[in-house]
Amino acid sequence: MSDQERIVELARGWIGTPYHHQAACRGAGADCLGLVRGIWRDLLGDEPESVPAYSMDWSEPQGEERLWAAAKRNLRDMPLADFAFDPGDIVLFRMRSNAVAKHLGIVAQTGTRSSFVHAYAHHGVVESPLSEPWKRRIVARFQFPLENF
Repeated sequence: MSDQERIVELARGWIGTPYHHQAACRGAGADCLGLVRGIWRDLLGDEPESVPAYSMDWSEPQGEERLWAAAKRNLRDMPLADFAFDPGDIVLFRMRSNAVAKHLGIVAQTGTRSSFVHAYAHHGVVESPLSEPWKRRIVARFQFPLENF
């Protein structure tokens, strides 16, 4: 099994986990960042930095791209050309224009049936189609830094 296939398998193992703001515990509760943190722990061990408490409107009042900055510090920043994704990629979404980017997902499948796994308020961790409306919201693409471990 390739590293990318393993990441998708790990992400899908979180499906059904209830949504819980700031949580990162498979089966008990997670938000979108918690999903990525949990997969990091499964793949790489200890998380690279402590996550400060954050509100649901995380960094919006200040207009700061805190999640994007943290992703750049800890993940491999990948080009976003032509919306080409690979399974296992981490995608960062801007949920509204002019809002900060603050939603994460793991690409699970590409091609005509593209999908991604994410923790979504009121739904928990689910696999959703990576439809055109979702694709338009993507602002960055990352990968876990597996070559460093």
